[in-house]
Amino acid sequence: MSVALEQSQQPDITYIPDRAKWVDRTSKRLRTCPFLLSIPLPDGFPSKIHSPLVWEGKDWKNEAQWVFTLSSGHLKEIQSAVKHFKGLGLNFGFIDTKTFPLPQLGSELKVLARELHQGRGFFVLRGVPVDDYSKDDIVLVFAGISAYIAEKRALQDSNGGVLSHIKDLSNILPKGAIGGPAYTTVKQVFHTDLGCDVVALFALQTSAEGGVSRISSTCRVYNELAEKRPDLIKTLAESWPFDRFGKDPPYDERPLLYYLDEHIILQYARRYFTGYEALPRSSAIPPITEAQAEALDALHFLGEKFSLGLNFMKGDIQYINNLSIFHARDGFRDTPENTRHLLRLWLRNEELAWKLPDALKPLWIERFAVEPRNQTFAIEPVVRNEVQGKGLKK
Repeated sequence: MSVALEQSQQPDITYIPDRAKWVDRTSKRLRTCPFLLSIPLPDGFPSKIHSPLVWEGKDWKNEAQWVFTLSSGHLKEIQSAVKHFKGLGLNFGFIDTKTFPLPQLGSELKVLARELHQGRGFFVLRGVPVDDYSKDDIVLVFAGISAYIAEKRALQDSNGGVLSHIKDLSNILPKGAIGGPAYTTVKQVFHTDLGCDVVALFALQTSAEGGVSRISSTCRVYNELAEKRPDLIKTLAESWPFDRFGKDPPYDERPLLYYLDEHIILQYARRYFTGYEALPRSSAIPPITEAQAEALDALHFLGEKFSLGLNFMKGDIQYINNLSIFHARDGFRDTPENTRHLLRLWLRNEELAWKLPDALKPLWIERFAVEPRNQTFAIEPVVRNEVQGKGLKK
């Protein structure tokens, strides 16, 4: 296949990766272009990353290595902090370490924040008694605890919303309403959330079956590709057309992969190149190439190969470094008694934050532009504007 033809039409690729298609595409590309294996890494990119962020799922032997369990003393501090904040009469946008005081737990959380940025890149906080709090108060608890991990909250919705609900809404919304997998029960493939340093997920309830949260080291995947397919590192580090699904301009252009200040940074989600359900891929934007299609599949299947499955329990809060770890979710089945429901915050710790590539700075500025007084916190699940299909838009 010529490069001209390759770039004139969208490859045969869908949101859910197909291993057989990936293997076939890889075989054809290497057979027709054997020089691919001799393409060097992009200038400045290292042949191998050496860091605590380089790990495989099999390296972790038990949950005690990444789970921090709250003590009775911690829980009393949280209860006191809730009472203290409510007594101030402030909007939730003003939740911070001063208005939500956690004298002992706060110090331990700040140590864990360093683990996110300088250590393995993830941890789970366990034991928040979800049922002891009202819907409003549980949001307050989540935001208050998270303020010690990273003080800045990012926009997730155009109405000032800094909190999202991750829950299946497909059975209660009209057809064509959902353009993102977070609001379905289907598998969510490996990706990062765009425009934040830290992703926090709080389990209010777990599913009856499935729904395992999977995380994977970007650095480990990088090392594998740098050794065996440096041409795909080059592809990932080149400019890609990110679909804006009908907005003006219709797409943004930037790389998926960066190396800056001795950090490998990955920022992408597959649906921006394949579309998803009620938000199909826009027709009037440049197609991705066969090389980019192969690179997308390589990211997913290598992420899967090296992943760690986290046993999400009710009351768990999972924190991950969104620049160095990408994540996925197995498909799941809900019942009336067990309905998977997570809360999500996008965060940034200015003291510990990594230096950002210039191409990502506009997105970060946009996400973190919301002032505390303008922040809103959705108490009930709703599909955020960015992934609403035409069946939901007014």
